[in-house]
Order: sequence, then structure tokens, then C-alpha cells
Amino acid sequence: MKKTGIVGIGDMGSGIAKNLIAHGFQVTGIDLDPQRQDGFVQMGGQGASTVADVGTHSDAVFVMVMKGHEARDVILGAQGLAATMPKGGAVILSATIKPSEARDIAAAMSGSGIHLIDTPVSGGYPGAQAGTLTMMAAAPDDVLDAFAPVMEAVSANIHRVGTRAGDGQTVKACLQSLIGAQFSATFEAAALAAKAGVPGQVILDVFSTSSAGCGVVNNALEKIIDRQFEGTGSHINTMHKDLTISMDLGETLGVPLHTAAAAMQIFHAGKSKYPNGDNWVCTRVIEDIVGAELHRSGAK
Repeated sequence: MKKTGIVGIGDMGSGIAKNLIAHGFQVTGIDLDPQRQDGFVQMGGQGASTVADVGTHSDAVFVMVMKGHEARDVILGAQGLAATMPKGGAVILSATIKPSEARDIAAAMSGSGIHLIDTPVSGGYPGAQAGTLTMMAAAPDDVLDAFAPVMEAVSANIHRVGTRAGDGQTVKACLQSLIGAQFSATFEAAALAAKAGVPGQVILDVFSTSSAGCGVVNNALEKIIDRQFEGTGSHINTMHKDLTISMDLGETLGVPLHTAAAAMQIFHAGKSKYPNGDNWVCTRVIEDIVGAELHRSGAK
């Protein structure tokens, strides 16, 4: 199996495509943004004009779109992947959508002869570019075995979290509720340090070597103290959307998510005031309130 495809070649999809190509796979892809598609072709991919073109030229297709209805259209449309891929192929649903949406797509694909691997990813832009994503994969074991080489090309950790569509998305929703809380606590701590006059480098040094240090906290602080709030590959829209999915799952199951709800409000404020920003721009909302900014060399 050397023919793969990708629908959605943005911050995450471009990294997936790059690593597939680096591992010797033929990759056919499409994106609504002509510049993204041009960049994909320049890295060695084969541009497609329709989703059907991707499907007919691929045994496995990654779907990395933003929302559930987009995934449904790409997979189940009249000329979508389920209708155009060769029998025995697999749609690798790497986008983050509601678990119920993944289950509905799988049910509609029944009898198509195309497998669905429900496997949202974590690791962000750096992980996608480095080929070190964490996958939360849900599909029957024989399907995961058959398509393991494709998934291993883009992932350092493939966790088999279930056999049914929706199982992967459920785990991702739980993960994002935690990551959202980590982000929001980091943003507040950064603003507190700024108001207190503590240099950003001091905060980074202490936090990163303490029990609170982790990839989420350390990376966010790096971006905050260097004032990198746009163009870092982690647009606020994505995390905001993911938190809405976590909150929806909590509502459906009757589970109170107090800290995730607080994070949701912080991200909503950031998205409203700085719609073109990345996740860390939420810090600016709090900084605007307290009248101080955290910089690497000191607070201002």
C-alpha cells in the first residue's frame, strides 16, 4: 500500500502529508486554500481538483478538516471518499469532531466496502511537522494492523483505544478538557507574574523544571514571553472548537466540567477579541485587564 491521500492541508494536514511523502508514500491531496495546495505540490504531493480525485487515487485517506459536517460531506457526499475509494481502503478520520458525528458517519458507511479508522490526533503543529503525533485509534484490530504502516509514518504513539467509531473522539474530548484547563491556568499565571513584575524567563525556568512543567505549559510560556501570538500553527479556533466538543460530551453524559468550562470562557474571550490569534493570545485578554505584559526579559 503506497497510495495515500489527504483532505485538508493546513497546519496539521501539511505535516501529515510531508511525513507520508518522506516515508515513500504517493500522496494525493486537496485543500480549499490554493496557497496551501501549492505548498503541498511543492513538497512532492499530487494536487487534486476534487475529493473524488483523492479517493480514486488512494488506498488510505486522512481527513483533516475542522468540523463534523465537513467530514461528513467529504466522506459521504455523492462523490465523496466512501463512493470513490477502491474497496478495502480506509478513511483515516484524524480530524477532531463529536463522537456522535463519528458514529453517524460510520453507520452511513456500512456496506460501502471502505473502512473507517476513527483516530483524532494530539501534538499540534510541532508534532504534525515532526511526524510524532499521538493517535487515539479506534477500529477493529485487523483494520488497524493493515493500515499501521500509513499511521506509523505520521505518529510516534498509536494508542488503540477502542474498536468502534466514536471511541477515538471520546478519548480526544477527555484529553482536550484537560489541555484546555492547563492552557487557561498557564495564561492566568503568566498575567499574575507580569503584574507582579517577574521576568518571563524566570517563570519559564521555574515552571518547566517543576512538577507543573509539561509540553503544553512550556510551549505556551515560550510563545507568551516572546510575544508570538499569531502564525505559530495553533490557531485559537481549533482549541475553541475542541472545547465545545468536550463541553457537549459532558452535557450529554451529565458530567460537570468546572475547569473546562472556565477554560471555554477564556478561549471564547480570546477568540472574540483576537480572532486571528493562536491559543496563547488568550493571555493578552487578561493582560489587557491588569495592564501588564509578560516578556522574556521582564514585565512591561
